[in-house]
Amino acid sequence: AQFHQIAWSDRMLPIECGEAIEGADMQAAVIAALAIEQGNRVLEIGTGSGYTSAVMSRLAARVITTDRYKTLAEQARQRFEALGIGNVIVRHADGSGGLPNEGPFDRIVAWASFDSLPRFLLDQLSSGGIVIAPIGPEEGEQVLAKLTKVGSRFEREDIGLVRLQPILRGVAAII
Repeated sequence: AQFHQIAWSDRMLPIECGEAIEGADMQAAVIAALAIEQGNRVLEIGTGSGYTSAVMSRLAARVITTDRYKTLAEQARQRFEALGIGNVIVRHADGSGGLPNEGPFDRIVAWASFDSLPRFLLDQLSSGGIVIAPIGPEEGEQVLAKLTKVGSRFEREDIGLVRLQPILRGVAAII
């Protein structure tokens, strides 16, 4: 399925810490584009409510999810525990550089935008792995890019237009 003409910005749902999660239609499209396989190790940048991690946990061997907000990370951790989801690891961490010490990953998804191609994420990807990340300016629309690692290069497919917040460096001090 192609999602080239879809912008999902009007379907954001507010959550704690002044953040918002994407609508279920966009999350489903991104999960489908990731083509997660059994045995995959997935990195998610931007835990939010934990919904996407929970869905991906049913498809992958392990999901490591990061959020800069301690409140969101802790609430997601509690949800996973309550649901008996044992293959999701939550990190209260700055995901702006990925998690270089925990890779390589087979799939990486970022729920915040990068102003340019996040090459450092490709370095954390296994051969044949897939990164999905919004790329573009802070203000206005970004392109949701699917990058597949092929040897030492990658193939890019643009799968939609989005409006997501830019990636922020550092963890939130209090919330």
